[in-house]
Amino acid sequence: MRHDKQRALEPIEFVQMLHAVDDFYGQPFTLLDWQHQILWDVYGTVKEDGYRQYRFAYLEIPKKNGKTSLIAALALYHLVCDPAGGQIYCCAADRGQAELVYKAALGMIEQEPEFDDVLKVLDSRKEIKNLHTGTMLKVLSAEAYTKHGINPTVVIFDELHAQPSRDLWDVMTFGAGAARKEPLWWVITTAGDDPDRKSIGWEIHEYARKVRDGEIHDPHWYVKIYGIQEEAEDVDIFDEALWYRVNPSLGHTISIEALRQEALLARNSESAERLFRWLRLNQWISQKRTGWQPLSLWDKTTGDWGRADLVGKKCYPGIDLSSTTDLTGVVYLFPPQDGFDDWRFIMEAWIPEDSMKERVRRDGVPYDRWVNQKYLHATPGEVVDYDFVEAQLLAANSTYEIPAAGTDPWNSRMLSQRLMRGGMEIVEIQQNMKNMSPAMKMIEHLMKTGRMTHEKHPVGRWCWGNVVIAVDGNENIKPMKNKSKERIDLTVALINAMATAMLFEDMDEGFVYNQRGMLSLLD
Repeated sequence: MRHDKQRALEPIEFVQMLHAVDDFYGQPFTLLDWQHQILWDVYGTVKEDGYRQYRFAYLEIPKKNGKTSLIAALALYHLVCDPAGGQIYCCAADRGQAELVYKAALGMIEQEPEFDDVLKVLDSRKEIKNLHTGTMLKVLSAEAYTKHGINPTVVIFDELHAQPSRDLWDVMTFGAGAARKEPLWWVITTAGDDPDRKSIGWEIHEYARKVRDGEIHDPHWYVKIYGIQEEAEDVDIFDEALWYRVNPSLGHTISIEALRQEALLARNSESAERLFRWLRLNQWISQKRTGWQPLSLWDKTTGDWGRADLVGKKCYPGIDLSSTTDLTGVVYLFPPQDGFDDWRFIMEAWIPEDSMKERVRRDGVPYDRWVNQKYLHATPGEVVDYDFVEAQLLAANSTYEIPAAGTDPWNSRMLSQRLMRGGMEIVEIQQNMKNMSPAMKMIEHLMKTGRMTHEKHPVGRWCWGNVVIAVDGNENIKPMKNKSKERIDLTVALINAMATAMLFEDMDEGFVYNQRGMLSLLD
């Protein structure tokens, strides 16, 4: 890749002819070093034919670092300087957010008399038009957009992490700009509050991070991320040197005194610390805690083995059947045995196909993507077809050594009878504290001591993060299906699997629960 100095200087010089807005209204727009470098790279890096190398420019940065003003200035650059017939779109989760860039651009326009005969503001349509070239800038939001007539030259996504679904992203990127010589997508965002890792913001963040780290080769992406890693729980968040590293505008658009005050609050409040990590250090939040265990425990116990390592091994399936439109989950739990010395589990899940698209739209959960990725199976009809579940379990009975499978007796008697006719022993696990608490505490104990691992499985992770529990006076626990806001089926299946295993295995773990105490599962 080569660099064209003149192409880089054009937007840099244009932006610095503008005047700033908000707290700096009326002052010359002076690019900070980090802003200058990004524009130098994005606009100056060209291919052999002279067109821009980068089609996607991804900037992730904490709040209050001046990203909105920067992207508004760049929107004006394209509006004024691009060839005739350009289409520039400012996209955001809702109309209010989408208008922030638009309003910042208006603030810059009103300070420049030279624009009076060039730009026409159509405020009722939230549109600005170049009268000489016909290029227009328009606001779009996830709340209201149309595919009609979209052929963008520049697309600006502000706060991509807040998008309620992937719809607007897909419309504005898939095939869009194909007829343009050098279309450009700017993604300027902060980290997201997305513990379930199911948003389009997280998906694009991960893609960009992998490009930055060299895990993915994509010469069309430019990536700049300021912030601490999502898994960096042990980092000293009160280190002021860290604040300066992840906030490149610190001392300019945000004061060190303001951060010190917020840090003081973060020292004394878990919720304030969470906000400080998220908004000031740009850390993707993965600290979602429910009544049971955090997602960080799940993430730390992902195994580096594959399913092929488990063929022929002993395991205990746990089954959680859905009632109507819910998920059905099966977890295969493998105790330590010849070949490995830890507990391992793998997962299968099913969803009814007919209601899936509506649930993706309504719930914002990417069931369709999980189906495409083979983490979730869609069965025909409006309810899960248990024939598919039965076939999978009977096939597993030939693949693994299965002493018994555990299931919730509610709604499962017919399937249990069919499985028993197929040669599988079934144990009914009553869904109460007496029977579920020992299994849950054993799972917790094994995972926290590093003696239980699982395959990578986003549906399983999602279910794990959704669990809400009930606790009695003796500290017994059980999952509360009616209080958990999202599906927990695979977690319940895991508990049923462990409860079954504890009936048959010698649980010599130095732990309070043993076989004798678990015989009550059949009571």
